[in-house]
Amino acid sequence: MLKIAVVALGKIGLPLAVQFAGKGHQVVGVDVNEQVVQLVNAGREPFPGEDQLQEKLAASVADGTLRATTDYADAIPGADAVVLVVPLFVDDEARPDFGWMDAATRELARHLTPGTLVSFETTLPVGTTRTRWKPMLEEGSGLTEGQDFHLVFSPERVLTGRVFADLRKYPKLIGGLDAAGAERAREFYEAVLDFDDREDLARANGVWDLGSAEAAEMAKLAETTYRDVNIGLANEFARYAGDNGIDIYRVIEASNSQPYSHIHRPGIAVGGHCIPVYPRLYLWNDPQADIVRTARAVNAGMPDYAVGMLAGAHGSLAGQRVVVLGAAYRGGVKETAFSGVFATVRSLRDAGAEVTVHDPLYSDEELIQLGFTPYPWGQSVDAAIIQTDHADYRGLSAEDLPGVRTLVDGRNITDPDRWSTVTRRVIGLPASTANEA
Repeated sequence: MLKIAVVALGKIGLPLAVQFAGKGHQVVGVDVNEQVVQLVNAGREPFPGEDQLQEKLAASVADGTLRATTDYADAIPGADAVVLVVPLFVDDEARPDFGWMDAATRELARHLTPGTLVSFETTLPVGTTRTRWKPMLEEGSGLTEGQDFHLVFSPERVLTGRVFADLRKYPKLIGGLDAAGAERAREFYEAVLDFDDREDLARANGVWDLGSAEAAEMAKLAETTYRDVNIGLANEFARYAGDNGIDIYRVIEASNSQPYSHIHRPGIAVGGHCIPVYPRLYLWNDPQADIVRTARAVNAGMPDYAVGMLAGAHGSLAGQRVVVLGAAYRGGVKETAFSGVFATVRSLRDAGAEVTVHDPLYSDEELIQLGFTPYPWGQSVDAAIIQTDHADYRGLSAEDLPGVRTLVDGRNITDPDRWSTVTRRVIGLPASTANEA
């Protein structure tokens, strides 16, 4: 049985702690939020929506394999492994803000004891593990990496809402500062994770050593930046197709029938903690990456494009009552990090519209806290934009939004037959097929 500390009990850290505890290890979670700590110790999930988390958390707390604390001195000394998943932020100029991570790393260093494996799972710019965390840990602890403790990078590769399934599905990437550290990391992760059989992989699913921390750092940035670039390309295709009488969804289906084409779906926005953020981290290392920069700009401009579509179909938006359907960045997930709702609302307000927002996962009070005016369901509106692909919105019809004359479906999820009485526009579809009332 291992003694493990997990630093930061957020939407990735807490499921990780629960996963480790579920394998029979002794886990202590550290978080600066006292309320989170109290809820975890009571066996109650601090945030909703993560599949299996509540039942697994309750079981781990009940059998004594998991507890939480705000005190690093309680969790770090004597740990066999410390896993850190503190958030890293980045601004629009691709500059990372290490404030929270620096504070956590320094506090970890103060209590670090010999023999511990330290694994950073937060996505990082290439070189951060070796050039930032190693000297910070050595200075704060008085210990020497590679002799007294080992430091590795092992990126989280999961999506909120399905963390436990993704932990099994995807290989666990590791990169050490030397071979001995990598071997410790391999032994650790093999002891705390299980892996599904994957016949589609070139080698067996499991722990994959990439040979260096830098390679593991780049792997996470590469796989996420690829998605942003791919979506940016899909959005450029969609804009052209829609303007030239072409159904981009048929084009994508046809193109992807050939095994070397993997075009993603276009849409009103790319949100979440990962896809809009990690390309900026890559740009911090590689500012000459023009393809990455262009794709990020294209995707960031899609909310304005959608509002332009609405104005083109509806006419002037000045004084018009427009409801934005969906605050979350993706369907079924209660999270607004980098959600397209913010840019969409801002663009509508700039056009003079009276904007309200609806989301089935958020209360009116929560929407107000986000800076929005909640939409009272059933109230008359002039136009609507679907921003989030919530399942609740798939079956909507014009009758659900009294008075609506124009719909822009930013996710292509609505049934055109249900909107035959209004002007319906879809990103990537020509007006004739999107449904011209």
